[in-house]
Amino acid sequence: MSDLSQKEWALQLKSDSKSIILDVRTDAEVEEGMIPDAIHLDIHQGQEFISALEKLDKTNHYYVYCRSGARSGQACSIMKQLGFTKAYNLLGGFNEWDGATVIP
Repeated sequence: MSDLSQKEWALQLKSDSKSIILDVRTDAEVEEGMIPDAIHLDIHQGQEFISALEKLDKTNHYYVYCRSGARSGQACSIMKQLGFTKAYNLLGGFNEWDGATVIP
């Protein structure tokens, strides 16, 4: 698990053929916009969040973000405990994201 700066995260994501973007924010936060192609899994959903993670392919590389980088860091830790080997936390989160966004 790694914390990546906004620039590192974007560059690595672009060149990674096994990349999956995970948005772990709340529904209300997602309504304000999200990074294109992200899968939304709200970390506040507890066991439902864990169950959703367990259904994911652990061989993929996950780029995880939240609003500021704290919850996505927690999500990366949970993923590591579940056996994921490649999860990258976006430092500064969506608040500092200057790339493309979409309104779901």
